[in-house]
Amino acid sequence: MHINYKLQDKFDFSIFIPAVGLIIFGLLAIYSSTANHPTASGNFQKQLVFVLISLVVFIITFSLPLQTFKKFSIALYGISIFFLIAVLLVGKTVYGAKSWFGIGGFGFQPSELAKLGTILMLSYWLTYRSRDINNLKDIGVALAIGILPVILIMLEPDMGTSIVFLIITISLIFWSGISLFGLFVVLSPGVVAIVSIMGTYAFIIALLFVVAALFFFKKDLFNSLTVFVINLSSGFFFDYVYKILKPHQQNRIASFLDPMADPLGAGYNALQAKVAIGSGGFLGKGFLHGNQTQLRFIPQQWTDFIYCVIGEEFGFIGSLLVISLFLIIFLRLFKLSAIAKDSFSVLVTIGVLTLMFSHFAINIGMNLGITPVIGLPLPFLSYGGSTQLMNMVMLGIVLNIYKNRKLHT
Repeated sequence: MHINYKLQDKFDFSIFIPAVGLIIFGLLAIYSSTANHPTASGNFQKQLVFVLISLVVFIITFSLPLQTFKKFSIALYGISIFFLIAVLLVGKTVYGAKSWFGIGGFGFQPSELAKLGTILMLSYWLTYRSRDINNLKDIGVALAIGILPVILIMLEPDMGTSIVFLIITISLIFWSGISLFGLFVVLSPGVVAIVSIMGTYAFIIALLFVVAALFFFKKDLFNSLTVFVINLSSGFFFDYVYKILKPHQQNRIASFLDPMADPLGAGYNALQAKVAIGSGGFLGKGFLHGNQTQLRFIPQQWTDFIYCVIGEEFGFIGSLLVISLFLIIFLRLFKLSAIAKDSFSVLVTIGVLTLMFSHFAINIGMNLGITPVIGLPLPFLSYGGSTQLMNMVMLGIVLNIYKNRKLHT
């Protein structure tokens, strides 16, 4: 009994066991969606290898001294930026994005490494010495750390992953104790950029609200002009970003607003995914018996649309169980952020939580037709070696933080 308590005190099974449960669900769904596929029938075996390798890496990550992650945060961020630049030059184009390195029959996606690198770098910089996150200069540096990979990833282009980086950056800055004005500086350019989609008049009205807010905060002329120029630029920058997107990515945005506008093209996957989930009913059609899955109505279903395999074959019960396992992980990560003893560990935990929750919310939303189809995998379930590996590395880091939660660093 004493040994069992000691083990629980060092290892958070409440995070690890739900993650293993999700991995098992993912393997079942990958097997079902690829077993009879003419070109993807070997994906289950590959994913099984990825899972075994990632478990070994998880154990290594969990066993490292906690200070290792802070010590190498700058180096890891630099390496990840190097790979993001390299992939633009010599990378492999997959689904319209030059975002992969091809190694034999396997692929590596540098943006997955960059997610971890950015979380560690931001956490390190925001907690280094006496950082004043409410200073415009310090906010600017933090934003630059987060936005640099966004720019490189947008050049691939990969809009979905770019959005995740922005969410992570904003979350970590917010969690660092930013003031109301600082939060306005961070969020307003994004709001203005989104509003600019609605046309010139909407863009002008948004800028007027920015001016009114600047009068409310009563900052000096230099700071106010700087914030206004940033907001003004964001509207034009968003228009530029939209134009550099591939036609199929622009169509995905349009089909999100109206899936029936192109039911056989950009809106096809979202519509078929909803059909698959809806047809599963309460208990599902049974493993290997989903019509949408076995008849391959949804292309590449084992990646971004893995959730609708579960919805069709395991029904409402299976879908709810998957969501419940995710929620347990999220709640435990949130609790860990409250009991971690040093600020670096707190921000790393929040960064991992934000990353996984963003993927979860957007991916499930894609499958249900309530968010745009922007190509984000579902953590622990979707097919992909680099994604699975980095998920388990991050799991190893947060469980390492849990193991050392009572120590001051």
